[in-house]
Amino acid sequence: MLLVDDALFLEHRAREPHPERPERLLAARRAVEGLRARAPVDVLAPRDATDDELCRVHTPAYLEELGRWAGKSGMADADTFLSPQSVSAARRAAGGAVALAEALWRGTAESGVAVVRPPGHHALPDRAMGFCLLNNVAIAAAHARSLGAERVAILDWDVHHGNGTEDMFYADPSVLYVSLHQAPYYPGTGAASDIGSGEGRGFTVNVPLSAGARDAVYLAAFDRVIGPILEAYRPSLMLVSAGFDAHERDPLGGMALTDLGYAALSRRLLGVLPEHCALGLVLEGGYDLAGLEGALGASLGAIARAEAEAETALEPRAEPVGAAHAAEIQRALSALGSSWKLG
Repeated sequence: MLLVDDALFLEHRAREPHPERPERLLAARRAVEGLRARAPVDVLAPRDATDDELCRVHTPAYLEELGRWAGKSGMADADTFLSPQSVSAARRAAGGAVALAEALWRGTAESGVAVVRPPGHHALPDRAMGFCLLNNVAIAAAHARSLGAERVAILDWDVHHGNGTEDMFYADPSVLYVSLHQAPYYPGTGAASDIGSGEGRGFTVNVPLSAGARDAVYLAAFDRVIGPILEAYRPSLMLVSAGFDAHERDPLGGMALTDLGYAALSRRLLGVLPEHCALGLVLEGGYDLAGLEGALGASLGAIARAEAEAETALEPRAEPVGAAHAAEIQRALSALGSSWKLG
């Protein structure tokens, strides 16, 4: 497994207490260190993303605005802070995601994780939003496409819908965007009926779930909707917008995923990918430090196949899926019925 990390990611820090704090990176690092005892982890040095790489998904005008913010403190929007090193950290985070995608596409490793800050999936083509300055996973996906990856898939399991990523690929069939998220919730996007437009119709997959969804609900949504679509799509490269704020401990989310649930979701994902399709995680949210460390560690252990035996890996407790959540999964199925063969 490859690891992308950099000291610069700690320098993105708010003047006032903020959920998106440097301690999150320390928790993610502890998760990776826990994996090292069970599986090899190689460090992949990040670099700053170039303007050409950023402009595949962001507008030149927005990059000019970012340049004016460099070295300053303030607020990009009501939720998104800037410190003197924030723009530099964002460029390094985007470049780290690009470096990971390139290494995975070229076969350097089967899997990898970029523990980057600031996060990215809310960043729109022309503005910052929701703690995010640059859309790391979208920039990485676009870079993989430029290298020849015909089909890139992004699974976004952050508790919030990745409106920025969806917007960037909404009409593009070469990037499949799939989101499991809490709804109604910030940012208010990601309806099941939002499935893409033009040639990209069917290549945006939204599974909005009401608050309180537990492991069994997420796994049912994967088994009934997401897994079959990924199997049919056969991605050349798989990326995950890996937010861990759907964890039961998280103070911002209203979901109830456990560490075992994240591990099971990761195993499900591995199980539907075609042979030789590499898998990379790019860190998004997750604001309880113990929840972030435990869920990321469990996910990485499953992806690196570091459990003693896959057959004996602990599964989350089997529970029935309630009627409300079952109806939400069915709505997603119905919305996509004309685009995919789903049961």
